[in-house]
Amino acid sequence: MSDFSPRPTPVPLLLTERLRLEPLSMEHATSYREHFVDYEVIRHLSSTVPWPYPEDGVETYFRDHVLRGMGESCWHWALCLLDKPGETIGSVGLFWPGIPENRGFWLGRAFWGKGYMGEAVEAVNTFAFTELGCEQLILSNAVGNRRSRRVKERNGAVYMGVAPSGFVDPEYTESERWLLTRDAWFSR
Repeated sequence: MSDFSPRPTPVPLLLTERLRLEPLSMEHATSYREHFVDYEVIRHLSSTVPWPYPEDGVETYFRDHVLRGMGESCWHWALCLLDKPGETIGSVGLFWPGIPENRGFWLGRAFWGKGYMGEAVEAVNTFAFTELGCEQLILSNAVGNRRSRRVKERNGAVYMGVAPSGFVDPEYTESERWLLTRDAWFSR
């Protein structure tokens, strides 16, 4: 992906059978905080995420990272149930350049095991491959994060190996790396 640069594209509203993926904005901050600031959610994320999470952490993250590059180097969506627009139950983001991954996500604990994240990344992957013109996505998860791993397996991503990584939970010391190509995505 080193020579790939996605086309600047506004973050669209994406609809699935049960979800509204709304372009992430400051209006989502309160409900984002409600489901995100939970150690069981955050522990699986990069050690760059602070824990304990600061009171103004969501607003700072939105202002300094998300909103600065929206539509140019990052695309972020708030996951909202169709019948509860504006209430963030999770988030999915695409990033260029990768860190090393090009897509990341989280989902509030109350919503685990219901297939919401699979539904959300279905829409985001299609956007990445069709609208942004991506040829491939590099994905990752903490070794041991079975839920995240299953999302990648169901998407048709190919396991590439393990690399040392830091996570909020110090028990996690490695990440699995995955490759999802446009051809694999559309040939599923």
